[in-house]
Amino acid sequence: MTSIQTPNELAETSEDTPSSEEVDTKTRPRNRRRTVKRVLGVTALTLAVAAAGGYFWLDATSDVRRTGAETCGEVIPADAERRDGKAVCTTLDALADAWERGDAEAYGRQFTEDGTYTTYIGSHYEGRADITASHRALFKGFLKDSKLAAKYLDMRFLTKDVAVLTSRGADYTGDKPGADELSKVTTFTLVRDTDDTWRIAAFHNTQRSSVMERISYLFDADTKPAAEK
Repeated sequence: MTSIQTPNELAETSEDTPSSEEVDTKTRPRNRRRTVKRVLGVTALTLAVAAAGGYFWLDATSDVRRTGAETCGEVIPADAERRDGKAVCTTLDALADAWERGDAEAYGRQFTEDGTYTTYIGSHYEGRADITASHRALFKGFLKDSKLAAKYLDMRFLTKDVAVLTSRGADYTGDKPGADELSKVTTFTLVRDTDDTWRIAAFHNTQRSSVMERISYLFDADTKPAAEK
């Protein structure tokens, strides 16, 4: 048999059951919150994709015009003593050869006793012993089996016994990097040592930030080096 609800029971049931207006009032804010979250998520994703695209565009369009000479001998100044220019190049060649062999002692011998060595991450070493010890560890660890690639930008003789050489370079394993992949700019200050051998008195390595360089050029073209215009 079907039970018949009394008027009191019907009233109680009506009070317990939310009306369509009450349901709509509760659901609407939740739906709005979900919509706002979706919009914010899509906006954030769009901005992230745009930023990544912008970064890669800046990086891809930041190639340098002056990549450097293939060999050190090509940048020996015309007015310099040819013998001294070749001696400077011999020191740089010996440095690269010692690196490739992982020979920290031979690497250190290319520096003066009081030579300084500043890396692109800011580590600063003082003296041949310090330079040798650090590279002994590096050649067994982070730089094991790596080689040096270089392109030469400039050689100048400040005096007959002091030379400055600037190059683009990178360490690598596997395939040799191309000219546009050399990520560091290196400055060597060399001196004629007491035994008439040219050695490195100061080494400074700078990481090239291609994106920041490109941004600088876009905002103000006058910041470009003459060789890049």
